Amino acid sequence: MEPYIVGLGGTMQTRSSTETALQIALAAAADAGARTEMFGNDVLARLPMYDPGRPRCAESDRLVDALRLADGVIIASPGYHGSVSGLVKNALDYVEELREDERPYLSGRAVGCITTAYGWQAAVTTLQTLRSIVHALRGWPTPLGAAINSSVTRLGSDGPPDPRVDFQLRTVGSEVCVLGRVLGRAV
Repeated sequence: MEPYIVGLGGTMQTRSSTETALQIALAAAADAGARTEMFGNDVLARLPMYDPGRPRCAESDRLVDALRLADGVIIASPGYHGSVSGLVKNALDYVEELREDERPYLSGRAVGCITTAYGWQAAVTTLQTLRSIVHALRGWPTPLGAAINSSVTRLGSDGPPDPRVDFQLRTVGSEVCVLGRVLGRAV
């Protein structure tokens, strides 16, 4: 079975550390046999603020439809003041549209969590918050989440990433693929 993995995240900046981290994790999922799709800053920035009573736009329809079909999800958020960014949180709010599905919210889906922040405290607290959000949405967080301290490791600049960071990101991606394959068969 070829699992379908959706990547969600980034910042308002093109080629941000967060979006680069997400791309590395999705590449690892693809290397492990997944079909992947990324919803980065170019899509997330166009999403209107989530309002359950408002008709959806083309971008939000595409995101909701992809999440509905996904076997796994990789979420990458910058740490803004110790929590997930508004851009990522708004995208996650659209998961509410799956509430009445046979697999509601992120139920039965493996979810990898990645955070980037300029310091360990914000990176770790954001990762903890993101994992709590995934639990609230009934997702299955992977055993490893990646918290990247951008003051130590810059992603998106020239050259390969730090091997330790690369290993973490690739592990998140491959875990989502493997768990997505297992969970997808159980449904």
